[in-house]
Amino acid sequence: MEKREPRSRKKKTFGLKGWAALSGITVAAAALIGTLVYIQIGKQYETVFFPNTTINGMDASKKSVEEVKGLISREARSYVLSIRERGGNEEQVKGSDIGLEPVFDGKLEAILSEQEPNQWFQHRKTPQTFDIDTMIQYDQDKFQEEISSLACFQEERIEKPESAYISGYEPGRGYTIVAAKEGNQLDREKAVSAISQAVLDLKPEISLEEAEAYVRPHVPTDDPELVSRVQTMNQYAGTTITYNFGGEKTVLNGDTISQWIKTGEDGKVYLDSGAVTAYVKELASRRDTYNKAKSLKTSYGQTVKITGGVYGWRIDQSAEADELAQLIRSGESQVREPIYRQKGVSHGETDYGNTYVEVNLTAQQLFFYKDGKLVVKSDFVSGNESKGWSTPAGVYSITYKERNATLKGEDYRTPVSYWMPFNGNIGFHDASWRSSFGGAIFKTSGSHGCVNLPPASAKIIFENIASGVPVLCYHLPGTESKAAAGGTAKPEETKPAETKPAQKKPAQGTTEAPKPTTSAPTTAPVPTTEAVTRAPETEPSTSASSPENQEKGPGVSGGSRKKEVGPGVKR
Repeated sequence: MEKREPRSRKKKTFGLKGWAALSGITVAAAALIGTLVYIQIGKQYETVFFPNTTINGMDASKKSVEEVKGLISREARSYVLSIRERGGNEEQVKGSDIGLEPVFDGKLEAILSEQEPNQWFQHRKTPQTFDIDTMIQYDQDKFQEEISSLACFQEERIEKPESAYISGYEPGRGYTIVAAKEGNQLDREKAVSAISQAVLDLKPEISLEEAEAYVRPHVPTDDPELVSRVQTMNQYAGTTITYNFGGEKTVLNGDTISQWIKTGEDGKVYLDSGAVTAYVKELASRRDTYNKAKSLKTSYGQTVKITGGVYGWRIDQSAEADELAQLIRSGESQVREPIYRQKGVSHGETDYGNTYVEVNLTAQQLFFYKDGKLVVKSDFVSGNESKGWSTPAGVYSITYKERNATLKGEDYRTPVSYWMPFNGNIGFHDASWRSSFGGAIFKTSGSHGCVNLPPASAKIIFENIASGVPVLCYHLPGTESKAAAGGTAKPEETKPAETKPAQKKPAQGTTEAPKPTTSAPTTAPVPTTEAVTRAPETEPSTSASSPENQEKGPGVSGGSRKKEVGPGVKR
């Protein structure tokens, strides 16, 4: 058998160029395949929505139009809206009860057709959201019927809102704002609109509070005008005015001022000026003394009550009312005295203090006390009683004093050294033309109203008195002089210790004679007989009808004597 030699095998190898060519073919193929796959994936987005797509709150990613419609339809059939109400109550509206159904009008298809399929990759991380308004509808009649059946719309359960207002005045607290009551009354139009929109948006819940569907109070608690008003009212009522009347005080505070605070139709707070004026008038009626009777413990030991005259405290009501109103408006509390038209020396019934001139028109004697001590005791001659020129009783004050004044008559000018008017043109002055004083001279030969004094007495009074010093003129029956009607009684002849009140009604003056048991006011000064300077007492004349006693100066009536028409003299 013939042997055959085996065939030799030779190995084939690729060079670098061969491998490079092969690699290029592979990469190109891979790229082509990748492109084909990308395009193929993109083609599905011709019929489905891109990733991260939300339509009306639902995830439509990689879902077709029909699938999205199915989701919407299922949600509409099972839809329930929870309505949260004020006070924690909650009610529901079901889609099935209001005929809720989807409406497909081509907008889903339009969204899909606008997609560029080959852009699908960039939407993997980039979301897109769409809201379509016309995809849901309901039966209007069923909707209104369901809404009307909600408890929040039932009349018997509705609490209407109440506006905030200012409380009445409370002592120690003033005025406060009473908070508004919100209530639970709904603005039906706002509430229905908010519920309808929530249904159309397929929202799971709605808060009527957040939707601002409740009727608000007309005036809320924090209303700026209301806050400003209560601040003004508290400023007024928080004012305390303490009136100081000597040792007595009258306090005006919010308890009274609150009654004067008013609110106008424009809502502005104002102070009733008429009420302020009325208050000051009432204050004056209690505290004024110029027109009130005054008690005086006389130098005779008896107490008289003197009416008439113009002396005493008198509040300037108009000026004080204006000042008081201004203080209240500014809220300026203070201790004060009222504005006076005129003042007394001290407060109380004895407002004349302990420096005054006591004029007993019955006894024709006066007593001048300074700081409670007797300075002068003197007889005098007052107005002619028979002619109707009697010096009037009452309480007055020295208007001013003048040295070397002149009393003028129709055909004469008579000088006086000391002139001290106290009641208009009636006053004290020296009468050098008279030789006697006191007694009953005044009944037929008195002055025209002035108090004629011995020159020495007039001098001492003038040197020790000042304007404003009270002059108390009174009648005191039982103290008449025991001297002859035309003579001069020495002061010693009228003994205070033996003076008794007369039982008959006084013929002149406006003073009331007190009962013998009446005690002197405790606040009245106790007169003393210690004189700072003592006037010489007048000496009695020998006879009222003697030639030496024929008066020829001003102030003497009768015969051909001249009438006084100068200072202190009534015409």
